[in-house]
Amino acid sequence: MSIREALNWRYATKKMNGEKVPQEKVDQIIAAAHLAPTSSGLQPFKVIVVTNPEWKEKIKAIAYGQTQITDCSHLLIFAAWDNYTEERVREVYAHANKERGLPDSANADFVNSMVANFTSMSPEQSFTHAAKQAYIGFGVAITEAAVLKVDATPMEGFDATKLDELLDLKSLGLRSTTLLPLGYRDEAGDWLVKLKKVRTPLADFLIEYK
Repeated sequence: MSIREALNWRYATKKMNGEKVPQEKVDQIIAAAHLAPTSSGLQPFKVIVVTNPEWKEKIKAIAYGQTQITDCSHLLIFAAWDNYTEERVREVYAHANKERGLPDSANADFVNSMVANFTSMSPEQSFTHAAKQAYIGFGVAITEAAVLKVDATPMEGFDATKLDELLDLKSLGLRSTTLLPLGYRDEAGDWLVKLKKVRTPLADFLIEYK
């Protein structure tokens, strides 16, 4: 199945049936998010996986009672760095140099420029920028799920402040951005499953300068 076919198959599943997604498929979806492109290769976000029913219930309560959270197999939480710091930026590039067998001196000027650039942002600017990178990984994960015929529901409908407090994300230097329940659609209980997929007409969506 092509990516286009997979995206045509997927939809924002409103009701899941509780069936477990094989771990190897979950691992593939997480791996896709892990490989997603990010600004300057910094990967300023984490993916948190929740399978414990009690934790799901707690999260559901601050996500306006959306049942996908408790009915899903695995709940992925995308959380972005709350701030770019010199230590974080240098750590990323030091790891890359180590993996590539390069001395830190090989790209010291570039790293210094990245440190200056990213640490010049305010904390809120940093989080906004990092959250955009998390959304790239989020989109790639949704696409991989569709290719694997795993249903997923992109969610912003939750109280991020309460979720951050619940998971103590501040201690990790993170703030939540989005939720992605993974599972399988309940054909009988989902009002959206049989409806035609509709998008803005391509002629209105596309702007070309020739």
